[in-house]
Amino acid sequence: MNFLLKKIKELEPKFQKGGRYEKLHSVFNGFSTFLYVPDKVTAKGSHIRDYMDMKRTMTVVIIALLPALLFGSYNIGLQHTRAFGIGEWTVMHMFWFGFVKVLPLIIVSYGVGLGIEFIVAQLRGHEINEGFLVTGMLIPLIMPVDVPLWMLAVSVAFAVIIGKEVFGGTGMNILNPALTARAFLFFSYPGWMTGDKVWIEGLVKGGALDGFSGSTPLALAKLDEFEKMPSAINMFVGTIPGSVGETSVIAILIGAFILLITGVGSWRIMLSMVLGALGMGLLLNATGGNEYTQIPAYYHLIMGGFAFGTVFMATDPVTAAQTNTGKYIYGALAGIMVVIIRVFNPAYPEGTMLAILLMNVFAPLIDHFVVNANIKRRLKRVKTT
Repeated sequence: MNFLLKKIKELEPKFQKGGRYEKLHSVFNGFSTFLYVPDKVTAKGSHIRDYMDMKRTMTVVIIALLPALLFGSYNIGLQHTRAFGIGEWTVMHMFWFGFVKVLPLIIVSYGVGLGIEFIVAQLRGHEINEGFLVTGMLIPLIMPVDVPLWMLAVSVAFAVIIGKEVFGGTGMNILNPALTARAFLFFSYPGWMTGDKVWIEGLVKGGALDGFSGSTPLALAKLDEFEKMPSAINMFVGTIPGSVGETSVIAILIGAFILLITGVGSWRIMLSMVLGALGMGLLLNATGGNEYTQIPAYYHLIMGGFAFGTVFMATDPVTAAQTNTGKYIYGALAGIMVVIIRVFNPAYPEGTMLAILLMNVFAPLIDHFVVNANIKRRLKRVKTT
């Protein structure tokens, strides 16, 4: 490692201003800072000094995503064996089968996304940020395993260019890039984001056992087939059809624990979003209505992408509310909107994606009112003294 660092230091002058390859400064800087922590420090004017830079933050989030990725790989193999009646596979067979299927999604996501970010950084003469390191992992985890790679590439390009770079790049976007990619795919190619065949590897091509259904719990609820829904424990464990990384609440909770103990994730947003969804679910239980309103309120917490969205999407520090009070409001409204969309708009059974994107748009407005309320409260205090 010392040899590699020494070589980087030797090559650095060639990529700086006046050097032979100065036009590739952004690319060189991106690779070098990815491998090693920059040795630049503030000389003056720094009010806050903290070891948690963007690279460390992104690394923590990726580590927190690993349980969902690992379980998702296993679940892909498990669902495949159930669909095609394969009885001799071991746990490792299932995991390896799933991992081989997920790996191309990850490669395409990172390849397209980082490629665009490198090009944009070069054109602008900016440094390459590590923000896409997390987005590149999130996108494959919220997609069906059988999604065509070219569709994934197009959705990633749309998310990076339209959802991020047009606003100025990392830290300037108003919408979560990973959810933007999913929303683009959902509305552009709905046949690959809905139905009972896209969630299980190989089911699109046919050949499954007679009578086998690959419907997710939310799809069954949409069709009023509540008697066919898996048990709460199966939904909590995650041995059900669904997006690659969204099925296991246990794996997601492990990730949430990592984010919370490191201070990377916001417990205010997570807690308020859970309470908002639970409260709305209980209200619907009490008021009555169709069968969907009568499913246990806690089912909304373990169905679909709610847990994954709460932990990894709603807490995005760029697109979420910034004030502490605003985080409570933002999370609670997001949780409420998830349940409302699911129950009253069956065309969009997965309400988490739309709810979080909607609250991304309103997050600055929430912070604006919170800040103004604080200013007015302090002014009143000054006038009374």
